[in-house]
Amino acid sequence: MAIGRTAQPEQFPEWTFLTNHAHVLIFLSAQPDALLREVASTVGITERAVQRIIGELEAASYLVKEREGRRNRYRVRTDGPLRHPIERHRSVQALLDLVNGR
Repeated sequence: MAIGRTAQPEQFPEWTFLTNHAHVLIFLSAQPDALLREVASTVGITERAVQRIIGELEAASYLVKEREGRRNRYRVRTDGPLRHPIERHRSVQALLDLVNGR
């Protein structure tokens, strides 16, 4: 592929730049009342993995789970810093803005 040309999706390798944690957080920021099944299907992981990731995001205060009747609603806390030292100077909101084209 020449420099400056846009790669076609079928040319991308199996790996991604963002983790499953980021994918779950991004998805729940857009669809806060999604079922675990929907998150798992979209992210491409199991419901059990989504449960574990949500628990870890809650424990780290990046996600707040609120019960609404029989369902959960998720609120992403956008003010926290990203976790890796290279990105720590950026917030979760900066990541969401980047992904959402803002």
